[in-house]
Amino acid sequence: MTEIGGQPNRIEKNTKIKGDIISEADFRIDGKLDGNVKTSGKVVIGKGGYIHGKVECVNADIEGSFNGELLVSDLLSLKASAVIEGTVSVTKLAVEPGATFNASCTMKGKGGASAASTSTASTAASTSSSNAASSYKQPLRTSSNGPAKAS
Repeated sequence: MTEIGGQPNRIEKNTKIKGDIISEADFRIDGKLDGNVKTSGKVVIGKGGYIHGKVECVNADIEGSFNGELLVSDLLSLKASAVIEGTVSVTKLAVEPGATFNASCTMKGKGGASAASTSTASTAASTSSSNAASSYKQPLRTSSNGPAKAS
């Protein structure tokens, strides 16, 4: 992890925290957090990590679980093992096949203006031998100014 405002912070697995965290550095959560995180860096939720609360950050990589309000000012990357529930506001969204994304999602353009209306999308993938299948509740649409977006 890159250092933005200082040393990166970690909540290791088998650690449970209740409360709010404010930091200028990156944060990695492999344990459980019941509370809010606000950082001018990146938040990473590891495969066994879980956050229930509000997260405000610049970038986020999620492999574990999140339930609450997620405000990402740049890129939200959901790995195949991610489980997201709640409300999400992002500028850019990357979702790997297999991720569960059950959220009300608002995508904003670079200027902060809303580029897509609030929507709910869900992806799930099943893998058998070497192929993977994805199903979306909502179709994807493309625009001339960016990547595919959930409509």
